[in-house]
Amino acid sequence: MNYKLKRVVAVLVILLIAFGWYVTLFGLGSVMDPTINKIKLGLDIKGGVYVVMEAQDTEKMSDEELKEVMTQTQAVIEKRVNEMGLAEPTVTIEGSDRIRVELPGADDAEEAINQIGKTAQLQFALADGSVVLDGSNVKTATTGTAEDGGYAVNLEFDSTGAKKFEEATAKAYGQTVTPAIDGIQANEIMILLDNQIISHPGVKDGPIPGGKCEITGGFTQDQAKELAALIRGGALPTELKEVTSSVQTAKIGFNALEQSVLAGLIGLALIFIIMLVGYRLMGLTADIALLLYVVIILNAMALMGSVLTLPGIAGIILSVGMAVDANVVIFSRIREEIIGGKTIRVAVQSGFKRAMSTVIDSQVTTFIAAIILYQVGTSSVKGFAWTLMIGILASLVTAVLITQLYLSILSESKRFTRKGFFGIKKDNTATFQIKRDIHFIRHRKIFYIITVAIMLIGLGFGLVRGGLNYGIDFTGGTMIQVDMGKQVPVSDVEKSLKKHKLDPEIIYSGEGNEEVVIRTMEALDADQRAEVINTLKGDFGFEDSDVVAQELFGPSVGKELRNNAIKAILLSALFMLIYIRLRFSEWKFGGAALLGVLNDVLILIAFYAIFNVQVNNPFIAGILTVVGYSINDTIVVFDRIRENMKYSRRGGTEELIDKSITQTLGRSLMTSFTTLVVMIPLFVMTGSAIREFTLPLMVGVLAGACSSITICSPLYYEFSTRGRGSKYLRDVKKKKAQRKKDKNEK
Repeated sequence: MNYKLKRVVAVLVILLIAFGWYVTLFGLGSVMDPTINKIKLGLDIKGGVYVVMEAQDTEKMSDEELKEVMTQTQAVIEKRVNEMGLAEPTVTIEGSDRIRVELPGADDAEEAINQIGKTAQLQFALADGSVVLDGSNVKTATTGTAEDGGYAVNLEFDSTGAKKFEEATAKAYGQTVTPAIDGIQANEIMILLDNQIISHPGVKDGPIPGGKCEITGGFTQDQAKELAALIRGGALPTELKEVTSSVQTAKIGFNALEQSVLAGLIGLALIFIIMLVGYRLMGLTADIALLLYVVIILNAMALMGSVLTLPGIAGIILSVGMAVDANVVIFSRIREEIIGGKTIRVAVQSGFKRAMSTVIDSQVTTFIAAIILYQVGTSSVKGFAWTLMIGILASLVTAVLITQLYLSILSESKRFTRKGFFGIKKDNTATFQIKRDIHFIRHRKIFYIITVAIMLIGLGFGLVRGGLNYGIDFTGGTMIQVDMGKQVPVSDVEKSLKKHKLDPEIIYSGEGNEEVVIRTMEALDADQRAEVINTLKGDFGFEDSDVVAQELFGPSVGKELRNNAIKAILLSALFMLIYIRLRFSEWKFGGAALLGVLNDVLILIAFYAIFNVQVNNPFIAGILTVVGYSINDTIVVFDRIRENMKYSRRGGTEELIDKSITQTLGRSLMTSFTTLVVMIPLFVMTGSAIREFTLPLMVGVLAGACSSITICSPLYYEFSTRGRGSKYLRDVKKKKAQRKKDKNEK
């Protein structure tokens, strides 16, 4: 692409970004609504109820039978929740034996959960409303082809049902009953599910003996399947039990959304300033790319129908840090080329080429962690993982294409070819550059001792306290959050709840500590939670609307979360090890990186143990993101080590590794700093839902940055030199032998 065409494309990109932001925020009048309004909001933002119900007595069912039962149950519940009149309710099968129901706008958890979970009531009644048989008499309901070529539903009853059905059809055919419901004819048999008419076929050719009949009526195939599923579902013997549920008010969600958006904007503004100060015109190109990046994220979520949750916002903001990282890696390479004596134009071309493999490797490993997180995580964690995946892909596009376009234009412009525009000072050193070699490998044993000491301290705190501080989503239990309207002494709340024997943990929340959060390891169902709330209402006089949140995690869910956490870590480590082995063609890199990941996980666990931070569902997301981030940082260092060992002819292994670490240290510090910058406003300004995600990420970012330098690189050195001495020592011995040989020859 020639220079003039690049300038035209650059102007078009600026216009596209401006247009994208305008459409995203304001729309196009009557033609298009603002894109941001099309993004679906999660229940934790707009309020509502979700409940996960588990099918009981499924042990003796085959996989196919269980699948059929769950499909039937889903159809029944969908019919039921649609009758509630709520906007966009969703019913999905979760796992093999659970149904997840989300009810936006619902505020009465007890009523919603009881309505969802009750046994379906299928009845057959005459036009006068008299019930003639129920779902227990139905053997099967299938779809078939009617005589007129359309679709039909075929019913078969048991022996008792066959007799009752024949008697009922005789009365209907003879029209001996008086219709009691508008729109129902005397010759029709009503089929009711939970007292709602789902079909009312007429008896046309006389009484129907034999216990079999056919329902026709111009059905499409989907309509016939739905009716058959509802009839079968109405006869289901399986029982549903509430295992997880949550109730959130819109007030708390929207407040958290506003705080999160403001925190994100502050973090983004700080990133823009840092990039400009540190990288001058290169930083400006990164800022342009980031503006496009945010537009891509928001519009992709709107077009794909993604649900934005509070953890998802954290995922977006974290991915901003990842996008900055890609730019920082590229800029660092370009500045090295400039300092090495190349012209600006050649340095930009060479820097991009040399940085590209590092950028791709580091982003791919984080993407692997996000994929596994999405597969094993619960709903809130999936939201975090999904936005993180979209963010990583968008960051690759913007960093590779947009940043490269503008840097290419700057490098070919005579006006901007001074080194100062690229963050190179007059003494030919770069801003944020480490100017002296640091002997990391020489001091590796000190790093090992410090790391082991932190782990041992964490172990000690864990043993003293009897383990980690697990939240109710890991142990199973119940949370109720109430706005009391004033600060109420914890002792008064404990006294009020004494008769329920809950052994609760009670803490303050909200502005002025006017909200009370009650946690107990007792898994209270909807009725039991209602009893607790009624007791509090009687003692403190608040309204139903003041119950801002409720959550239930059954014991089986807690166990599943723990297992998923372990599974996720192991799978992430395995796939990353395979990827690193393929990319670096040497097991030593993969082994050192894997041990570094283990180190970061243990450091994070030690942090939770030392400061008694609660381990809950977001902890899994934190661990896996830390794993991905740690590998990201390690790969940048390892890529430089590999390059230096390939091209550098001076120094031994220790010197080359120290040199590689020093060369990438500025990038590591900058990336860690910018990632923390976008997360600190989130941690300070938002509520507990976001803090639970950002805290492990902040600790993990620091641990990952340190481990790549002080653990992974020294471990690679150990693996490379163990049993055969360092390359430096071998070179010394080789030179001595050569001098001795030359002396003897003389």
